[in-house]
Formats: sequence, C-alpha cells, structure tokens
Amino acid sequence: MAIDSYHITIGCEIHCQLTTKTKAFCACENRYGGMPDTRVCPVCLGLPGALPRVSEEYVKLGSVAGLALNCTIARFTKFDRKHYFYPDLAKGYQITQYDLPLCTDGYVDLPLAHYPEAQRPGGALFRTENFIGENCIVDGAYRRIRIERIHLEEDVGKSLHLEGSHSYIDYNRCGTPLIEIVTKPDMTSPEEAALFMQTVQEILRYVNVTRGNLEEGNMRCDANINLTVWENGVQYQTPISEIKNLNSFRAIRDACAYEVKRQLAEFETDRQPFTAGFKRTMGWDEAKGETVIQRTKNSFVDYRFVVEPDIKPFYVSEEFIESARALVGELPEAKRVRYKKEFGLSDFDAETLTSSRELALWFEEAARGAADVKKVANWILAELLAVVNEKGVSVSQLAVTPKHISELANAVHKGAITGKQAKDVFAEMLESGKLPQDIIREKGMVQVTDTAEIERYVAEVIAANPKAVEDFKNGKTNAVGWLMGQVMKKSGGKANPSAASKLLRDKLSAL
Repeated sequence: MAIDSYHITIGCEIHCQLTTKTKAFCACENRYGGMPDTRVCPVCLGLPGALPRVSEEYVKLGSVAGLALNCTIARFTKFDRKHYFYPDLAKGYQITQYDLPLCTDGYVDLPLAHYPEAQRPGGALFRTENFIGENCIVDGAYRRIRIERIHLEEDVGKSLHLEGSHSYIDYNRCGTPLIEIVTKPDMTSPEEAALFMQTVQEILRYVNVTRGNLEEGNMRCDANINLTVWENGVQYQTPISEIKNLNSFRAIRDACAYEVKRQLAEFETDRQPFTAGFKRTMGWDEAKGETVIQRTKNSFVDYRFVVEPDIKPFYVSEEFIESARALVGELPEAKRVRYKKEFGLSDFDAETLTSSRELALWFEEAARGAADVKKVANWILAELLAVVNEKGVSVSQLAVTPKHISELANAVHKGAITGKQAKDVFAEMLESGKLPQDIIREKGMVQVTDTAEIERYVAEVIAANPKAVEDFKNGKTNAVGWLMGQVMKKSGGKANPSAASKLLRDKLSAL
C-alpha cells in the first residue's frame, strides 16, 4: 500500500526565563552562570520549614508577556504543585500553575512575507485546509498561531554531564522564574515552528521580560509533533512525539523535519492503532541529526497536581494589569508597518531598524529632529551599524547620539557640507563625541553657496585649462567631469557641487 498524502501538526511549549532581580519565590539573585550552588537557599532547595513567597515583579513580567502575546490576564489565579522525580528537581515537585493560569487565549501573527512564496495565499502549495483554527489568515498578510495559555512556574536545576562516568547537579537555576507558553497545534511545517519561536523571542525581548538567549538555555522549546496520514482513503494518526529542550531555531526546524521522516517510516512498517493520549518524549541529538526516545510521557494524573499549600490564591487588580500594559508599548511588527507608511522605508530598512527595541527607539529620536528621515535612516544603516558590528557594541555605547546623526543629516540636506565632508565629520564624531556643527565650524567646512564666488572658481578653472575646454567643444563629455574636479579642488571642496556643476555647464555651453 502507498501513502496518498499526510498533514503535519505541531504545537510548541516554550519555556522562557524572566529578567526579575530575584528568583520566583525567594530573595536569591536571578542571574545566569557563576559558581555552581552559590545562589541557593532553603526555599529554592525545598528544605523542610522553608516558605515560598511570590515576587510581585514575577507576576508583573508574566502579565507583560501575556499582553504582548495578546492574551487575557486572569483576575484570579493560583499556584499548584506538580510532582515528579528527576535528579535536578531538588524538592521532588515543581511550583507551577495547572487549571488557573495567569494568561489565556492569546495569539501571534506571523508575516506571510516570511513564508516561501509557494506557501502564501495564491501560491502553488497553499491549502486553506492545511491551516487549523478560525481566522488563520489575517488581513491577507499574516498567519495566526493561537496560544492556549501562559502559566507561571519555577525552573529546575541543571544537570552537568562531564567526561567519564560522572554527572553533577548545579542548583543555581532552581527557582528561576519561568513562563511556559503553550500553543494550539496550529503549525504545519518545521519552518513555521522555527519562525514562530523566532517571532516570540523578538516580541518578548522587545518588552524587556527576557534576555531570550537560546544558547544560555533561558529560552527553550519543546515541540509536539505528529502526522495525519491518508492511505487508500483511510485516515490514520501517528503517536505524538514531544521533542524536548530545543535551544536554537535550527534545532527546532531540523528536529521536526527529522521526526516527520521518522514517523512516516514507522507508519509504513507498523500501522497498528495507538492508545489515545499516548505520547513519547524525545531528545534531539544534534551531532547525529536525529531524535532519540527518552521515555513515554506521564499523564496529568501521574503528576498528582495539588494546590500549592504554602502560597495563597490571589487576585490580579485592573490597576496592576494596566500598569503591565503600559510596559508593552509598540511591538516590532507594528513599528515596521508604521515606518514603511510614515517614512517611506523599504521592507529591508524597516526590518533592520526594528531588529531591537533599543535601535528602533534610537532611530525614532534621531528622526524627530530631521528634515529628511530617509537620510537619517541611511546614515544609521550604512555607517552607524557598520561601526556597531565592527566594534561588537550597542548603539548606546557609542559616543554618537541620535542628535549627532540628526544634525549631520540636516547639514547635508541643507547643503552646508558635501556628502564626502559628512563622512569626515562622522569619523570625527565617533572619536571626539563633538556635535556636527562644532566640527564643521572648527574645520572650516562650511560649504560655499555664494554664486559670485563659485563663478570666480569656474572662470579661473576654464581659463587655466584650455585643452580640456577644447576637448569639451569636440564632444568629449568626460572633460566636464575633469573640469568639475578642478573646480572642487580650487574651492578646497567647499563649493556646492550642484551649483558648481550648473555654472560650469552654463559657462562651457556659452563658449
């Protein structure tokens, strides 16, 4: 028998550490790295008699994340205990949220422009039936991925597997505040799952709730994936695999792609029905490029959820939610749409200028005082970011401020200096931190715009170069460029190029 077709279903669970000053339920410092087991206390280790206390900042940042991902914030919520045994779980249970999560019913809109053209509406591979959920295509420009819930929970310790037969546990991570973002099973390709993770990272970094560094493990993804297979008109479903702790966009894409092939191969050799709810936990061996089975998944009954007895259920006030909403601000995709509409920027320029919230706000401050916003954008994109990349710093660490770029762009726009002079001013700004107008004045760079003075330069150049003038008369048009260079040289580079070019051509034509 041969498979007619199949459909991929992917749902993600994203664990994201929050940037609170302290851990979730104690006063230990919340920081990455450091000497193992040096930032722990009786609360994070779950020692007898230790009582957890909820950090207000923890709930606040969880609410900010929920609002940024279009969730509804619960007015009443609580914490629960999830019991299971694992070496890095010091307490034997994890404080989490079960049936009353802080955030529910959200969504993330992925720009269809980031999809392969064939997968967009009207493309050869686009099929509405491949998309799950109502309003899966929004305004013809976005693919909506629904978020079922975002709940608060604490992180566990970290297992360190060293060379040889020894493993160690670093408990510094115990009690680190987490949010877990659980999606609906709306994604239909490995590439889409990777794009979703990338978009969530960008949004949460924008609202300053996480560093989002996948390589440090403070943001990681579990991908749940299975297939619906049609064979000779009969529909089958493969068991769900949960691929744990994927810590790069490439790993998400490659692990899901491999698992699709593995499940198809398994289906072709064994078409036995599986038990509803059966789930396998898989790991991703990046070196081998394959998923490996770790265990069959516990059900919620096995976790023996109970209400956390040491933390009272609590109400979230409207004032608290509004204070969280004020921290969200304009999100990156909204900025891109506005930049293209308001400033006439290209897709690429808008994408680059919104790559981080810091850069976007820097650009907006420079744009406020600019006569030509596109010139400001060009200076940032072509010159400033080249320096940022070369030095490996952020824009805020440079001596140049938004005011510097705004003044420099305005000076070129008004014709006070030439583009070549502007590059020299920019280099001086980077070194000294002086404002453009001060550098222009100190170096005597003010452009000559007086027509009479430029006419004198033109007349002297024409008189001193009869051969070039004769070449022009004989139809050698490149002679004009050479003569123009002589005019600029004679003026010390100060003559307004546009005015000088016009006067030179007028004089030559009149000969």
